[in-house]
Amino acid sequence: MISLSVSGKNWISKQFNSEEIDFFKTNYFLDEIVAKLLSIRKIKKEEISFFLKPLIKDILPNPYILKDMDIAIERTEKAIIGKEKIGIFGDYDVDGATSTAVLGKYFELLKIPFEIYIPDRKNEGFGPNKKGFSEFIDKGVKLIFTVDCGTLSYEPMDFAKGKNVDVIILDHHQSETKLPSAHSIVNPNRFDDKSELNYLCAAGVCFMFLVALNKRLRDQSWFSNMSIDEPELMDILDLVSLGTVCDVVPLIGLNRAIVSQGLKILKRKKNLGLKTLIEVCSIEKNITAHELGYVLGPRINAGGRVGKSTHGANLLLNKSSKKTFQLALDLNTYNKERQILESELLNKILNTDYKNSSDPVIILDGINWHEGIIGIIAARVKEKFNKPTIIISVDGKIGKGSGRSIHGFDLGSTVIGAVQDGLLEKGGGHKMAAGFTINMEKLAEFKKFVFRKFSSINVNLEEKNNYYFDSEIAPSAVNIEFFEKINLLAPFGSGNPEPRFVIKHVKLVNSKIVGEKHIKIVLLGSDSTVLKAISFNTVETELGSYLLKKNTKPFSIAGKLSLNEWRGQRNVEFIIDDISVIK
Repeated sequence: MISLSVSGKNWISKQFNSEEIDFFKTNYFLDEIVAKLLSIRKIKKEEISFFLKPLIKDILPNPYILKDMDIAIERTEKAIIGKEKIGIFGDYDVDGATSTAVLGKYFELLKIPFEIYIPDRKNEGFGPNKKGFSEFIDKGVKLIFTVDCGTLSYEPMDFAKGKNVDVIILDHHQSETKLPSAHSIVNPNRFDDKSELNYLCAAGVCFMFLVALNKRLRDQSWFSNMSIDEPELMDILDLVSLGTVCDVVPLIGLNRAIVSQGLKILKRKKNLGLKTLIEVCSIEKNITAHELGYVLGPRINAGGRVGKSTHGANLLLNKSSKKTFQLALDLNTYNKERQILESELLNKILNTDYKNSSDPVIILDGINWHEGIIGIIAARVKEKFNKPTIIISVDGKIGKGSGRSIHGFDLGSTVIGAVQDGLLEKGGGHKMAAGFTINMEKLAEFKKFVFRKFSSINVNLEEKNNYYFDSEIAPSAVNIEFFEKINLLAPFGSGNPEPRFVIKHVKLVNSKIVGEKHIKIVLLGSDSTVLKAISFNTVETELGSYLLKKNTKPFSIAGKLSLNEWRGQRNVEFIIDDISVIK
């Protein structure tokens, strides 16, 4: 353990098994550092080949292991043969937009007419509603798909059933033991599903559905009989990978293969909407999971946050270059608006609403806080204090809440339990995120309920004081060759974090503020290597204050490697998370 850092954290080296490292090096001809990182991540010996080269064909399970997949396929086949008009009701986030586009692209290739509907976040809220279903029915829709939503939507399903319109739910949110009266519910997180695919996002569920549907139509010779080319499902993996990364589901198993192969499809820029958004964002490097999660995803999300809920799905579905360009420009502008709103509310909360509360779960409410950003705010507050966080926007007696959790506390099931106990009007989610509607008269009871649930589990909140790193490295290791060795473990994300490293005994050569909040740094290593580094969002922090001083004392840095690609030039820099001053 290293002495306390400038940020007040204990640096702790992650544990590894030396025998495993030797085995990996000998049997897979791996470099020492790659073998060490695999041991740290506890990758099983029999899983090494797949982990290093994740291919869908090597892991794709039979789609029919998902509950209700058989009857969902039968009903969809009937609709396709009868050329019934299809409705796709999606959610307003990235997973919802990509799921909507995945189905839409497929039906378009089959020349099946379809309509999409994305609800307005503020006026309609999450999930299916009678208004959206009525619009579908008025337009002649005979079969409705709900994607990334629907598992807890009882009244809308009853409404559709009363109109003799079937609904197929393709979702991944947690269910109650009581299920809505949909025709079929394909959801690996429904209470009676045994597929063990509960780590999939909705876009992943939609992909599994299309794998089954494609095979059914092929086996029935539908493509040849209709003189229609069979869709190449691999071509939609760019959309599925985007939804997977942005919904922060773990990059394990099938998800890892989806994102790995999806990033390769993305390089071809086959989807006009994604291609245009990449150009608007001026991304000139190869797209990684980082760009999906932190550059493209927030822009697709931005429409739903500021009242333009259909923009994201329409961008991914549109075939007009002119319209697509305008949609991409709009989303880029909305994202800037979102960033301003987010900054203002976050500063307000951190400076006035939340100080040093001893509450195990942070639950804050405010009058007319922007509903489109409270989920992001919850995530930011959670990251800062390492506590599950719920933010509620209040309008009159009604509050709309959005929460983000920490590992070990199932927020989705907690919210569902509060609904069942009559403490919430409605709500749902999954382990790490949830949303709900509450009568504010029941807020005190709801808080007690959440605190009681949290107290019943064993979560170590003191972990926030620890910074775990994978290995110490020499300053000279910050180069292209070493970066490419590390990148053998990509894609990185939830369940497979980017490796963190420590470099000891560096000296500050120069530092300057860039982009108002970030600090660019030049360092000299103990081996005389000149290092280029950056520290994000630290200008007004203790870390930033130290880096901006002209200190001559050596210190150690902790962080990760990043590849910069610009006009054919490739350079590796070190992203500093923390520093430890050597006394």
